[in-house]
Amino acid sequence: MFVTEGSLVAAIWAALHPRTLLLAAVTFLLLTNYLIIRRPKNSPPGPWRLPFVGNLLQLDLEQSHLAVQKFVKKYGDLISLDFGNIPSVVITGLPLIKEALTHMEQNFLKRPITPLRKRVFNDNGLIMSNGQTWKEQRRFALLTLKNFGLGKKSLEQRIQEEASYLVEAIGKEEGQPFNPHFSINNAVSNIICSITFGERFEYHDSQFQEMLRLLDEVTCLEASMMCLLYNVFPSIMKCLPGSHQTVFRNWEKLKLFVSRMMHSHQKDWNPAEPRDFIDAFLTEMSKHPDKTTTSFNEENLICSTLDLFFAGTETTSTTLRWALLYMAVDSGVQEKVHTEIDRVIGHGRQPSTADRESMPYTNAVIHEVQRMGNIIPLNVPREVTADSTLAGFHLCKEREPAWENNWPGLSCSFSSLPFCKTLPSSPQPMRS
Repeated sequence: MFVTEGSLVAAIWAALHPRTLLLAAVTFLLLTNYLIIRRPKNSPPGPWRLPFVGNLLQLDLEQSHLAVQKFVKKYGDLISLDFGNIPSVVITGLPLIKEALTHMEQNFLKRPITPLRKRVFNDNGLIMSNGQTWKEQRRFALLTLKNFGLGKKSLEQRIQEEASYLVEAIGKEEGQPFNPHFSINNAVSNIICSITFGERFEYHDSQFQEMLRLLDEVTCLEASMMCLLYNVFPSIMKCLPGSHQTVFRNWEKLKLFVSRMMHSHQKDWNPAEPRDFIDAFLTEMSKHPDKTTTSFNEENLICSTLDLFFAGTETTSTTLRWALLYMAVDSGVQEKVHTEIDRVIGHGRQPSTADRESMPYTNAVIHEVQRMGNIIPLNVPREVTADSTLAGFHLCKEREPAWENNWPGLSCSFSSLPFCKTLPSSPQPMRS
């Protein structure tokens, strides 16, 4: 009997052609992928998707917000997009964003952890952490930053002091063309350094320059195709070379930089007189000897410090570079701002927040720069933590990250500077 069954199996195997087996395997994989990622009933509409890669090939990574906007015009303010095998929804427009993040806040509170961020930060830090870690770190960071001057006159004085260093650095260029990118990054980072490290760095400090370069490179590369593919196929991509490997190396070097600063602080740390964010964190760590019941540990100190740099340096410096760019291409607006500055501030003192009410045109231009140079058109995603109904559509629990689209109306042809640093041929003028 066993001989007969064995002969039958051998005969069937011999009859199967390798191409037939390959076709069957591909069909099985495609069917499995379809069953896994198919959209549930009454899901938000969206463009067609390819197996395994979803809508990635339909998105221009350098100007992804422009591609998303085309889908918004076609499908509405709530659309489904698949980033590889990760089903997502994109929410557009202030009314819908407000409904999701204000009226349904508890359903969108959690951050989805991508494989790339999990490898770098795990569940640590301020931006991508969740649960107890997020609550503890957020509460501590807000209180500590406030204690060290956030929103107070003392921080304004630090900004004024750093502005004078920046002006001095620009003056050394003697009117010749130069790239202000890292000079501005230096200035903005030094404000954060004064709070986190208790000191500022000279613009020619090689170690500080290297840290800023690594941070800038990470910002650009995390939007690359290789990093997106790592989030889709981490088990395969971790063995392959590419920009994702550069991102991992850069983050490790940045962690090492902060770790050295932390150990330097520990040598002369005085719990009674915290000098900066690191000292305050070390004090909080000393209150929790059992590290299994709290998120106050060395890894969270490193990750939270890097989050402050990543969120604060890149956003502020990019906004300032947008302002310089718009001033350069619109001489009329530049002249009006210059006239108002001369009239209200003059040449004998530095500007302050007290001058804002006396400078309505300059204040309006700053807001216009932020409107046109939208540096984060797709905000950091959130995870749907409970079955929800939004705009009449069903959103599944823990299935779809929700992206906040901050680009509801295309107001100019510029793209975000970290991804596309070339000037368009015919920029849209600023609104008067």
